Amino acid sequence: MTSSNPLQAGDDGRRVPEEPARRQALAGIGPGLLAAGMFSTAGLAAWTAEGKPKRYAGTPLAGRRRLPNPIVLTHDGRRLRFYDDLVRGRIVLLNMTYTQCSNICPPMTANLLNVQRMLGPRAGRDVFMISITLLPEHDTPQALAEYMQRYRIGPGWTFVTGRPADIEQLRRGFGFFDLDPVVDADRSQHTGMVRIGNDALDRWCMNPALAEPEQICESIRAVDPHKRPIPGYQRRLEL
Repeated sequence: MTSSNPLQAGDDGRRVPEEPARRQALAGIGPGLLAAGMFSTAGLAAWTAEGKPKRYAGTPLAGRRRLPNPIVLTHDGRRLRFYDDLVRGRIVLLNMTYTQCSNICPPMTANLLNVQRMLGPRAGRDVFMISITLLPEHDTPQALAEYMQRYRIGPGWTFVTGRPADIEQLRRGFGFFDLDPVVDADRSQHTGMVRIGNDALDRWCMNPALAEPEQICESIRAVDPHKRPIPGYQRRLEL
């Protein structure tokens, strides 16, 4: 991380991306990455040999058959099964980042902090945020904990690391890859997307992680069958 990243302080001291930084980073995602992300958003559906989508019933067991479930280590040292312990039956926001990234990761983290702030008490109660490292060889639980402390990330947001092969399984399984293998191999060009899903209903979508926080909140509500209000977003609507 470098201090030259174009971030500014928010109302509560947290750093938020300035508009030029947001536009530049969004532009850097590129149509190829967006296409790759959106291709895999239709309920994370599997595809049959005939090229037709295979639909699954919206049950808590659906994800278990399809979603990666390797052992991961959290920022606070817990050893968990990724799907069983962090995703199953929950509304989740997933993204990939790494602590040494100095390109899209700082503004992406700051923007998702705004989303967490809008969620208020729902964060960690019925909406769970999960960040997976792209560089498990470096990002130990301690490194992730220090990164969270640097950004003052509160409860309800879990950072995870693990064996490189297991992290790669998660990256592929949740669609955080580019269709161009050359671009995909360059971690500095990693897809700046956030996967949003309700595992209990097998309902999933994907947004750029630098989309307006309000747009990300709308995607959370789109997978929530009860359309429960998001406290910070609701207050903005009422202004």
